[in-house]
Amino acid sequence: MMSQSPYKHRYLRVKEAVKAAGFNKAIFTSPATIYYLTGFFADPHERFMALVAEPGKDGYALFVPALDEESARDAACVELLTAVGDTDRPYELLERHCGAPDARRIGVESSHLSHAGFVRMAAVYPRADFADAGPVIMSLRLYKSADEIERVKTAVALAEQVLRETVSKVRRGVTELELNAEIEYRMRVLGGDRPAFETSVLGGVRSALPHGRSSGYKLQENDFLLIDMGVFKDGYCSDITRTFILGEGSASQLRIYEAVLQANRAGIAAARPGRPLQEVDRAARAAIEEQGFGLYFNHRTGHGMGLEIHEQPSVHGENRELMKQGMLFTVEPGVYIPDLGGVRIEDDIYLGEDGKAQVLTSYPKELTRL
Repeated sequence: MMSQSPYKHRYLRVKEAVKAAGFNKAIFTSPATIYYLTGFFADPHERFMALVAEPGKDGYALFVPALDEESARDAACVELLTAVGDTDRPYELLERHCGAPDARRIGVESSHLSHAGFVRMAAVYPRADFADAGPVIMSLRLYKSADEIERVKTAVALAEQVLRETVSKVRRGVTELELNAEIEYRMRVLGGDRPAFETSVLGGVRSALPHGRSSGYKLQENDFLLIDMGVFKDGYCSDITRTFILGEGSASQLRIYEAVLQANRAGIAAARPGRPLQEVDRAARAAIEEQGFGLYFNHRTGHGMGLEIHEQPSVHGENRELMKQGMLFTVEPGVYIPDLGGVRIEDDIYLGEDGKAQVLTSYPKELTRL
């Protein structure tokens, strides 16, 4: 079953990475990681699901809830598949199939494994020290293949079509929640699997809430309208933010918009392989500071994305990690002024083989009046 591409290639890479990290085995419990390594995705909810990789063995061992067994057998590129029924004792099954009484060092995904799960896993491997294997898998997921980028492009195209159709329905008096519902309805109709994250539609002064949730607020003349959305399609995410103005807008609003637009362009221009990621943030931030809005740009400039909406790398002013071919991240500067409103313009950036930053999002970002 390990002959399928690209999973055979990923298996060889993760096996070597687990060995290089000094682990006797690694136990992955994140659904996104399991999908990346095997081609099988499921949300187990409260049930046990785990993928075990051991340097000394060929292929993975995958434990899935019994209700997902058929789907896993069709999709998962693994050597051993064990179904876990609701009345089974999952950690006893883990010990039976993947026990290692002499294991000294085991990798787990610390950010995903619960404390209760860790206690029970430690009982299976009483002599082992546990360490975080998250960096092992993220070092592989950080660099996207051509196939992965094609999937991201599909998700981007879907998001932009949804945004285009939704914006055509904006009217004075429509609520944020009505537009939010329109976005998620159209997302499904056009073939998206689900939202990549909670859609955010914010109007008026509420657009100054960087992570605000849509409400019953009714749009009015001269409001900013900020829409932050993304589509999850075939395992990969898109993420786009555009800000509009209803009517002509004030001189202050136009000045804010222009500052953010210039910051977005400056950040993208700074995205070059071989340069530190901090330069992207600093270039975007400098453009906003030059216009006197520095205090109102209160978040990092971007984040990695892919299987999940927030991945590595983190695009902030202190990150000295070098940009490299294959990285995918957002550039999303913003200015948020209480009692006036906010603007954010977000694009998805891929560092391609030609050494240039490819902007995957193409929805117009020059000011659009509705």
